Amino acid sequence: MMRSITLGKYISVQGQYIGETENGKIQVRVGDKTFVGKPVSHSKAA
Repeated sequence: MMRSITLGKYISVQGQYIGETENGKIQVRVGDKTFVGKPVSHSKAA
C-alpha cells in the first residue's frame, strides 16, 4: 500500500508502507531508502 508522509513543513514523501512507530509516525520505503514522518491526513473529495 502506498502512503504519503511529511518530513518537514515543505517536504513530503510517498512510498511503500512499512509500519508505524511507537510515537505515531509511519515508515515508508522508496527504493532502498526508508523514511519516517507524520502521515498525511486523508481528505474527502466533494
